[in-house]
Amino acid sequence: MLFSELYSAYYNAVAAILKEAVASPVSAAQITMIAKKYAFSESFLTITESLKNGDWPLLNDDNTGVVRNSPEMPLTLLQKRWLKAISNDPRIRLFNVEMPEFTDVEPLFGSDDFCVFDKYSDGDNYEDEQYITHFRIILDAIKNKYPLQFFIMNRNDRFSRLTAQPEYIEYSEKDDKFRVGISGFRYGDTVNIGRILSCKRVKNSFPSRTANGIRTMGKVVLEVTDDRNALERVLLHFAHFAKEAERIDENHYRITIEYDRDDEVEMVIRILSFGPMIKVSEPFYFRDLIKNRLLDQKNLIKSCE
Repeated sequence: MLFSELYSAYYNAVAAILKEAVASPVSAAQITMIAKKYAFSESFLTITESLKNGDWPLLNDDNTGVVRNSPEMPLTLLQKRWLKAISNDPRIRLFNVEMPEFTDVEPLFGSDDFCVFDKYSDGDNYEDEQYITHFRIILDAIKNKYPLQFFIMNRNDRFSRLTAQPEYIEYSEKDDKFRVGISGFRYGDTVNIGRILSCKRVKNSFPSRTANGIRTMGKVVLEVTDDRNALERVLLHFAHFAKEAERIDENHYRITIEYDRDDEVEMVIRILSFGPMIKVSEPFYFRDLIKNRLLDQKNLIKSCE
């Protein structure tokens, strides 16, 4: 399976090892180095041992590959259908990436296949050409580290001008909006991209907000019961978060996720969407946030009866 909770890590690691083994024998040190690079932190132990003892009969006795040509990993039908579905998402245009058309396959899913709760209906217009232009300018400013002058409409529907250094772009699933994190502006540290009327490059310079520690990060530890494919759903749902996964036993996993504390409410909503398949282990204050949210929902239901 190329689509699994392992994200194809074993396949990519072994393919890289075989690519080296086609040209010349690979040493144990090389195998370990490649496995560490392409797989998870603990996976290199399994990969190295499996290749060494012959459980995976892919290397000859002299540590050359049993294949004559470098391995290739062509896209499967499932992968093509998934890419087709992603290419239909209007948000993909924001990043100015070339997506293959795959005219011979049907998309794996569409927007009508999802029913999202606790989501606002006034999301950004991702097909607006001006929005796309602003997004790409901001993305380039982040990559090349230069400030921008923004002309925006604030929350009070008043026009304002500010000059700041874009640091990162984040997406709120609850709001269905993109925000840009900025430094060098004393009245706030994020701007909704949908409120930007124009932006252009300027020559000013600002200290990095991330370097100054202004952005506060938190961690939450989850215990996942892998029932009804819960593990795969959790890993996919939090794919864009920094995280670590650890197997507890045959059916339980511990996942540590790092998140922006400014989005803590959204994080609570995301976790609650998995129901009893997820249990918050720590920190204790985050468990209280979950409990309070559930109590609020319970009280709301009672008040509506």
